[in-house]
Amino acid sequence: MPNLPHITYTKVGNQKLRTAVWKGVDKGEGKRTPLLFFNGIGANLEIAQAFADHFTGRDIITFDMPGIGGSPDPKIPYRPWWAANAAKQILQKHGYDKVDVLGVSWGGGMAQQFAFQCKKMTNRLILCATSPGTIMVPGDIRAISKMASPKRYINKDYLAQHFETLYGDSEEGFGMFSEHMVPPSLKGYLFQLMAMAGWSSLPFLRFLRVPTLIIAGDRDHIVPLANAHILKFMIKGSQMYEFEDAGHLFLLTKRDESIQIIRDFFGEQEVDLPEKKQAELAPLKKSAAA
Repeated sequence: MPNLPHITYTKVGNQKLRTAVWKGVDKGEGKRTPLLFFNGIGANLEIAQAFADHFTGRDIITFDMPGIGGSPDPKIPYRPWWAANAAKQILQKHGYDKVDVLGVSWGGGMAQQFAFQCKKMTNRLILCATSPGTIMVPGDIRAISKMASPKRYINKDYLAQHFETLYGDSEEGFGMFSEHMVPPSLKGYLFQLMAMAGWSSLPFLRFLRVPTLIIAGDRDHIVPLANAHILKFMIKGSQMYEFEDAGHLFLLTKRDESIQIIRDFFGEQEVDLPEKKQAELAPLKKSAAA
């Protein structure tokens, strides 16, 4: 039985953002720090379900960016500082004042921005399959050219045909990725691309003072492994783990190993989610209500 989240809408300025909170379980060992999860470009929050099903024991908070999943289209363009501020407001409205932060791919940029911008709220940082922004070692042109549009989210046959070229992962990962996939709006996807234009974390990475774990796959066609080494060099005291024979989506295709690496970094044990607790959780749904 899946660990299903509670879905709400949070208003940040004039923008509504669909928000999910997976509740953890207190096993008498003290409440663990909640985890703020920044998803990849075009990815709706349901794609994090496979991770949340197994990474139990703490609250997990994520949200759909404007025009992604169940969030309405953005009214105006936004920048990473806005996304970090939106995350801060969401956390505060849900009663969280301290979080560990995990960012995947595009979301890794938002995670870096949040850690710098919201230092007092950031406990630890995990960066998966990501880079320092526009100043990076570029990916395979065949993969990058297919990232320019959201076609892979709209057409599952297209995604299946180009899955290995895009991500560097075996075709077995297609089902896990596409199971909960919801096509983004064209405007939402393009605004996500625009948000990163000219942005780089290199000017501030040396000022990050939180324990940081960097995870990368050696077959990543979108964000080559060299970018993880750049982040490792720039973030003082950071740790790095390199997955062998893994592409961009190792958090799904090598989920159990990824979660164990993260648990080791946190220094915590696995917590099973009791069936009774699962039954009490609100069902996962895309509500049209404001």
